[in-house]
Amino acid sequence: MAVQSICKGTGSEIDFSYFGGAESFTEGKRSLRRTTVVSPSEQDDGVSYPGPPQDPTEFLWIMTEEPHRSRRMAIMKAHPEVTKLMGYEPLTKYVVLAVVSLQLYLAMYLRHFHPLSFRFLFLAYTVGGTTNQNLFLAIHEITHNLAFKGINANKALAVFANLPIGVPYFAAFKKYHIEHHKHLGEDGIDTDLPTNFELLCLNNVLGKTFFATFQIFFYALRPGFVRMQTPTRWHLYNVIVQLLFDYVLVRTFGIRPLLYLLFSSFFAGSLHPCAGHFIAEHYVWDGLNQETYSYYGPLNILAYNVGYHNEHHDFPSIPWTRLPALRALAPEFYDILPSHPSWPMVIVNFIRDKEVGIFARAKRIAKNNKQKHESSNSSSDRE
Repeated sequence: MAVQSICKGTGSEIDFSYFGGAESFTEGKRSLRRTTVVSPSEQDDGVSYPGPPQDPTEFLWIMTEEPHRSRRMAIMKAHPEVTKLMGYEPLTKYVVLAVVSLQLYLAMYLRHFHPLSFRFLFLAYTVGGTTNQNLFLAIHEITHNLAFKGINANKALAVFANLPIGVPYFAAFKKYHIEHHKHLGEDGIDTDLPTNFELLCLNNVLGKTFFATFQIFFYALRPGFVRMQTPTRWHLYNVIVQLLFDYVLVRTFGIRPLLYLLFSSFFAGSLHPCAGHFIAEHYVWDGLNQETYSYYGPLNILAYNVGYHNEHHDFPSIPWTRLPALRALAPEFYDILPSHPSWPMVIVNFIRDKEVGIFARAKRIAKNNKQKHESSNSSSDRE
């Protein structure tokens, strides 16, 4: 009541001498919490902020081990039957065949339309963006050898799934992604992490909009600047098959079918509802130190259940069809973790919310560098 009377003052004028130097009533206020908790606890009620805002000028450097190994061990101890969920999923190859067929059909259909026509762009965004996102995630699934028992069969299917993407992608992604699992958050190894250059140049609303719009290029080009790979024969197979496919497609049907596939790949990694998973998975939100987040909404149907991301990192040997069963088996581990209620809103909130941005990633010193540093310190101590 006293504050109200002070605010009313005389007419519309407010006496700010009562507010300790504040220049507005919104100063210091935080936006609504972005993540939710299925089973609130004393540690996290799912409404209030668990921690203060992160420093927007630096990444969140942490010294603890990544959480997935320890949680995997705890779940296996509490639920030894979890091993029954592991193993390849025969359904995957049929889904891949259906989605590749759909994309090639649409590419043939749209060869009669101008690439900048409404129909061409509308189908490239709505259908093409969704299907190529599905193929990105099919390759992600196959990378973990979850489509067949054998390694070469999985790799061959991934090369086939790569065809509608338009550019060779699978072979390079596989090595980088396995490193992402083994070295989550390790600076200089996990190429999913933004670089210092991105932090410097894109740490504002305009920069975040640019990043969210063109994030497919960041994920494609960043690894080459951070950590080069040694090519293997499967890199060569991937490049040759993809270039041969593109050449035959253009020679036979013209450039428009290939443009449709490339537009589809761009939209799949741009301002598209399904592309929200790129940001949702590992960006740090709400003052939490949690570095992996799940999403349990309906878009998982189109995305190989990649929204079950904590579950996937805990058990990368469990295929997409059984990740919901993993969560149901161990709710005491997963329902207490903050998760995202919406992928599209993740993109919106990432752009507009000052508490999240390029800086909102958990990083840790790479194990090799840490060991060298500790060895150097111990040598200095002995001297």
